[in-house]
Amino acid sequence: MSHNPCLEPLHPIETASVDELRNLQLQRLRQSLHHAYDNSPVYRAKFDQHGVHPDDLQTLEDLAKFPFTSKTDLRDNYPFGMFAVPMDKVVRVHASSGTTGKPTVVGYTQGDIDVWADVVARSIRAAGGRAADKVHVSYGYGLFTGGLGAHYGAERLGCTVIPMSGGQTEKQVQLIVDFDPDIIMVTPSYMMNIADEMDRQNVDTRKLSLRVGIFGAEPWTDAMRREMEQRLDLDAVDIYGLSEVMGPGVAQECLESKDGPTIWEDHFFPEIVNPDTGEVLPDGEEGELVFTSLTKEAMPVIRYRTRDLTRLLPGTSRTMRRMAKITGRSDDMLIIRGVNVFPSQIEEQLLAVEGLAPHYFIEVTKEGHLDAMEVHVEMASEVNAGDMQRAAQALQHRIKSMIGISTAVKPHAPGVIPRSEGKAKRVFDKRR
Repeated sequence: MSHNPCLEPLHPIETASVDELRNLQLQRLRQSLHHAYDNSPVYRAKFDQHGVHPDDLQTLEDLAKFPFTSKTDLRDNYPFGMFAVPMDKVVRVHASSGTTGKPTVVGYTQGDIDVWADVVARSIRAAGGRAADKVHVSYGYGLFTGGLGAHYGAERLGCTVIPMSGGQTEKQVQLIVDFDPDIIMVTPSYMMNIADEMDRQNVDTRKLSLRVGIFGAEPWTDAMRREMEQRLDLDAVDIYGLSEVMGPGVAQECLESKDGPTIWEDHFFPEIVNPDTGEVLPDGEEGELVFTSLTKEAMPVIRYRTRDLTRLLPGTSRTMRRMAKITGRSDDMLIIRGVNVFPSQIEEQLLAVEGLAPHYFIEVTKEGHLDAMEVHVEMASEVNAGDMQRAAQALQHRIKSMIGISTAVKPHAPGVIPRSEGKAKRVFDKRR
């Protein structure tokens, strides 16, 4: 299935030597630090306060001398205070959902939009896409970066775009059946929703033209990859990005290796730091992913803390380094009676239990002084109460033995758990 003739040629930097890549990064990093210092009052104040100047960067390692940027900086300077160009040079703004208060706002110059289209086109190419393909985009359009990011990138590669956006699941299936797209770009949790609707409509997924699913905007597991590939008869690959750094297309898993997203290091410089101390960790060690933009004009970010926990790995399909699957976030980590738990760990165990659907949510409460966790799951098909109980017990046992916490598991009939049309809300923490 992965054989793919007529692919567009790679960008020369994708196969350049490590030395060439590092030289380009150093040159661009100097420019980016100067641009931030000279044109953003926020960064000038941060650098001055920290006692550093862009000229202090002589090697890539010197980046560690510079202060971090966090989501708080963006919120404190809401809406446009982080911009480093005048408003008449900003051609677009996007914003994150702002689930915890004010949204984080990002701006783009025309140059930024062009770079973004380039890296998403490069990502689709790495996923096995080619100019002749039709791309069905089910990421949300609007302030969320997913829809328009995917859209412009697919057009840049020369693809035909079907700008479906999220929602209207029955119509999604109709268009996939009628329009014969080769590629779908969507959140993995919503893809599962679409797959359920295909089952409901008795669609034979083996007869669909879909060849590749480019899934992102939320962490997902290898178990989920296997399930999607099996159910939908396509290759499932991971795209990574976040609005503060650009949007989708910061990193992309290559079809030929499927071994974690390759970071487009000519535009985004990655570091892994200890989330508690901020100390830079060597490649291969797990910590928090931090990005510095190398080419952004409207809103450069210097050492932006993503809160995503992962490792940097050597390049395989490309010269550039890869990131391992995100194990969770340093901020959506649940601490249950002293044990660190990530929703993705629960999902991995859930997908290993026969008879359970991939839809779930976690409820955390206090019972007296103790944390209590309940995992709500859904059966894949109508079964009797005894079978439901057996599946729940199997999951309970797996969570206890693999993650080390006791949890209640509440099974539901098919279709009961609310479906998401974008990022799934997995955790309801009622302890606060």
